[in-house]
Amino acid sequence: MARVFALIPAAGMGKRMGAGYNKQYLALDGMPIVAHTVRVFQEAACIDAIYLVSPEQEIPFCRSEVVERYGFTKVRAIVPGGAERQHSVHNGLRAIEGIAPDDLVLIHDGVRPFVTAAMLEASVAAAQASGAAIVAVPVKDTVKVVRDGVIAETPAREQLWLAQTPQAFRYGLIRAAHDEAAADGFLGTDDASLMERQGKPVQVVRGDYTNIKITTPEDMILAEAFLKEKK
Repeated sequence: MARVFALIPAAGMGKRMGAGYNKQYLALDGMPIVAHTVRVFQEAACIDAIYLVSPEQEIPFCRSEVVERYGFTKVRAIVPGGAERQHSVHNGLRAIEGIAPDDLVLIHDGVRPFVTAAMLEASVAAAQASGAAIVAVPVKDTVKVVRDGVIAETPAREQLWLAQTPQAFRYGLIRAAHDEAAADGFLGTDDASLMERQGKPVQVVRGDYTNIKITTPEDMILAEAFLKEKK
């Protein structure tokens, strides 16, 4: 059986949040957002080990106030992040110890705390079968392609999905995709885009509209509402 490793980048600076410090440590119901996220992976039976990625100067804080404070025993290491999210993920992939090419990696945003164990299990199953899979949801609104302030195209809505995380891959495939992107100086929009760039198929797993990425103050209002609903 392939082992399953979680890689959770939490190295963003969170400038859009305007909180004065990094968004992953904002308190949500008295607990840092990233701690809510890690707890899902800690409690999921399908996850064998967790690697966190943090700004280098924040690693001691992350270790004491997240990993140790909440007893996240599956966390194997906290890895220094890079200038962009893609660089942070690449650092994390290179830091995973003892991983085999056919083992699986679930890459998940540290500020998506409403991921569920069911999403993790579905992602693992899909990546095990096909090599690469992402969680996504169909768009609700009509999307316009705009050039120079003018609508150029209206894509068929039934073909458009919003990418979320986790994004799950066989380690050998995603490591090769990241290595090639780094060598070419290419920055993708997400990890799946690096696989697409190589012509590799990526399966889509139906996610949930509550699986939001907390980026703005408005997202915090939504997150607090979701938490109240769960209680």
